Amino acid sequence: MSQHLTNDCIFCKIIRGEIPSHKIAETDKSYAFLDINPISEGHTLVIPKYHSEFFHEVPEDYLADLLPLAKKVALAHGFEQYNLLQNNGPMAHQVVKHVHFHIINKPNREQGLGVGWPQQQVTQDQLKSTLIKVKEKL
Repeated sequence: MSQHLTNDCIFCKIIRGEIPSHKIAETDKSYAFLDINPISEGHTLVIPKYHSEFFHEVPEDYLADLLPLAKKVALAHGFEQYNLLQNNGPMAHQVVKHVHFHIINKPNREQGLGVGWPQQQVTQDQLKSTLIKVKEKL
């Protein structure tokens, strides 16, 4: 088992088999299982077998494995519409501090994600300024 897991993380315990889960699929670097508090039927979590709280902390070889597995799981579910969502921290309602992606079935408009993010009004000049700042750091 990976040395990149912690002893106190619930998702690390699920990966090690210490806590039961409804595993859908697994690779050497990723694990997919049904969410125990689903938003809709088939709500699945896909996690790296590397403990990190934030997406940018996950090594690239784990990330390269994660999204192809998420794609296979989404296709296996046969969802017509779904969201693939990754969020971090308590403000985003993330309770487990282990990077995870949600694959959430959206069978109808009423059963979607109710994200109430306020949109900002920006000018083209503000967008260009942001673009320059980000590109300088790439």
